[in-house]
Parts: sequence; C-alpha cells; structure tokens
Amino acid sequence: MSDSSTDSTSELSFFTKHEFAIRRLHSLTGIIPLGLYMVIHLTTNASLLNGVETFQWAVYLIHSPGQLLPLIEWGGIFAPLIFHAAVGIWIARSARINSSQYPFTSNKRYSWQRWTGFAALIYLFLHIMHLHGGFHADGWLSALNRVGLGQFRPYNAGSTLAAAMKVGFGVLWPAIYLVGVLCCVYHFINGLWTAGITWGLWITPKAQSRATKVCLVLGALLTIVSLSAWSAAVFNSDEDIAEMRAVEDRMYDSAVEGGMVPNNPHKRDLRPGESVDEPADGLQVSNVDLVPAS
Repeated sequence: MSDSSTDSTSELSFFTKHEFAIRRLHSLTGIIPLGLYMVIHLTTNASLLNGVETFQWAVYLIHSPGQLLPLIEWGGIFAPLIFHAAVGIWIARSARINSSQYPFTSNKRYSWQRWTGFAALIYLFLHIMHLHGGFHADGWLSALNRVGLGQFRPYNAGSTLAAAMKVGFGVLWPAIYLVGVLCCVYHFINGLWTAGITWGLWITPKAQSRATKVCLVLGALLTIVSLSAWSAAVFNSDEDIAEMRAVEDRMYDSAVEGGMVPNNPHKRDLRPGESVDEPADGLQVSNVDLVPAS
C-alpha cells in the first residue's frame, strides 16, 4: 500500500487511542474558554444600548493588558478555537447522521449541532476579517480597508462598529451577523447540554429533562443578549455615528490624561491630516470615508 494509506491509518489510530481524552477536551474548550468568552463578548456589545460611553469603557478595560493582550487572545481564544474546530470537523466527518431515517428530536439536535458548528466557524472567519482584518500588517490592512474591511478601531469602538455594519448597503453584514450569532448561540447551548452527558453530569432521563429546561432558559437569555448586541450595532444613522465618535474622542483624551490607556494612534479612527494629539470633535463620519488608523 502507499505511504498515504499508512499515514491515514496512523492518524486514525492516534485519534482512536486518545478519543476519550480528546472528546472531553473538545467539550471543555467549547464551554471554557470559548463559551464563556462568547457570553462576555455579546454582553459587552449589548452594553452599547446603554450608550457609547458604557461600551467604550468596557473596550478600554478589555485592552488594558496592553502588550499582554495578544498572548491572552492566542492562549485563551484562538488556540482553543483552532483545537475545538479541528476536533469538531473530525467528529463531524466520522459521525453517521441518521436524522432523515430516524427523525427523533435528539437526532435532529445532533445534526443541527454539526451544521451550526460549520456555520459558526465560517461566521467567525468573516467576523474577524470584517472588523479586524485578520493580520496586523500595514499592506494587508490597507488593501482590506479599501474594500471596507478591517475598519474596527478599539479607541473608537462604537462608531467604527456601527459604520462597519453599513458597508454593503447596510444589509449584507447585518444579515451575516444575525445568522452567524444565532448559530453560535445554538451551538453553545446544545453543546453545553451534550457536555453534561460527556462528563457524566446528567445521565438519567430525569436529570436530562432538568438540564434541558435549564439550557432552554439560558438559550433564551443569551438569544435576547445577542439580538440586543446586534441591534445596537445595526440601527444607527450617520448622525448617530458622528455623535458616537465625538464622545469617544473626548473619552480618549480623558483616558490618556488619566493613564488608563496609552496614546496609540493605531487604535483610533483618524482622518486624513488629523493630528494624533488633537481631538476631532464635530467631524462627520460615514461608512464611505473610513480610513486606516495608521
């Protein structure tokens, strides 16, 4: 036989040999840190409904670790996400979905879990490219900025988030976010219920029934938070965005003076010819004149 066949056999034997541990790590990373991070992230975004000040201070707090932030992101978000996605794809490829032959609720949930997992993975890739650009290289970001991607600036968080949602006639990205976030919520809540079985927390029918009720309540609450975060980012006029930016610039001056954040132009939404050290109160903003912060 060919070497590829040998490699495939070795790969299969590795996963088969360690399947018990791999599946438990897979379910654990789906809850902590990924599920926990999703809850915090959606709650933070929903705080925009309370005003741009609340949202901006929350973003300042998130970025307060400074140079340690990339280590926290990779150790607590990206590395677990890559592991969870890779194992999830392996489980989905090796699974036998029989919901069409046996259309029971548990079988349908099993199918939906796989499909929402794939949808969530695609959405997260688009989300990162849309707001953050993926790679922090000037040439790459400049190219993305020209087509309306990678426009989010942490020190002008609310205004740049709202403006980014207007790219594509204000329809494309809101639709992607709505479907993507709801898929993430379902995948997390159903995965939480499944993880309880994997870890032996609820095995009997009575225990599973109680867990189902708890998960339904959590799912409903997280759906409300998700829709709140979505609406806070989507339903803003150009005038609303301009007002947000004026408030953010004033907050930035105070935050720098108070030592809460460093003077970092790369995290601001600066306009051509605008001084790094001077606030830009009163400047108008729209989705067509966003430029790289660098």
